[in-house]
Amino acid sequence: MPKVVALYRYPVKGFTPERCERITVLPGGRVAGDRVLNFRFNDAPVADTAWCRKYHGVVLANTPGLARLNVTFDDQKQRLRIAFENHVLADDTLDEAGRQRLVDAITGYVMSLDENPLKGQPTRLPLKLVGDGAMPRYQDNVDGMVTLHSRESLASAGVALGDANLDEARFRHNIVIEGAAAWAEQSWVGGKLRVGDVEFDVAKPEVRCLATHANPRTGERDLQVMQMLMQAFEQAQPTFGVGMLSKAGGEIRLGDAVILA
Repeated sequence: MPKVVALYRYPVKGFTPERCERITVLPGGRVAGDRVLNFRFNDAPVADTAWCRKYHGVVLANTPGLARLNVTFDDQKQRLRIAFENHVLADDTLDEAGRQRLVDAITGYVMSLDENPLKGQPTRLPLKLVGDGAMPRYQDNVDGMVTLHSRESLASAGVALGDANLDEARFRHNIVIEGAAAWAEQSWVGGKLRVGDVEFDVAKPEVRCLATHANPRTGERDLQVMQMLMQAFEQAQPTFGVGMLSKAGGEIRLGDAVILA
């Protein structure tokens, strides 16, 4: 029987994950503490609290060097810590002054990178740190989804890419399972899946973006993941993993069973 072998949440949209022993799925289908903050461009065409496309902010897809940062978020203290190697760039609460220090730190870091979305784009500055630190509102889908892939699918993709140690962090999912056939999760779309005590509707295949090309350790674009997925597996769009919704929500822990309903 397939089981959960890794759990992740991403406090800041487009930044690095926190590895978790358990996650809470909120009614509807979002992970608590996941994508609750977003470093957004000043000229983003929507209100700060509104959902918008990932490319209206600093994210891994347009700033691969973000992969070298380490991000942790304390939900209770509403405190965000961002470090680069052994150096803490910022560690602040989400009051006005703290947000400004966090913005200043990220702006300085991003502007130091060769590939970044701020060079030559003055209307994107100053960056804004949006989000209340509680509501997961900045997922790639406006409705928000919990995402999943299997280690077997990861191994299959690794063979096609010639990388036997393909890092699952490239795909930025919430739930990783083991014990299913490679690519089986794609056949679950349109059906129901129970993970631990949480029942999901498997809503859609996950179409991948340029974030997958960035090495999660070095921040360099070193693999053509999107092209490989389409060519090696005859996909119309580069697809890996699935997005899921849950009416009731609940808690998921490492080791929980995965059952196709």
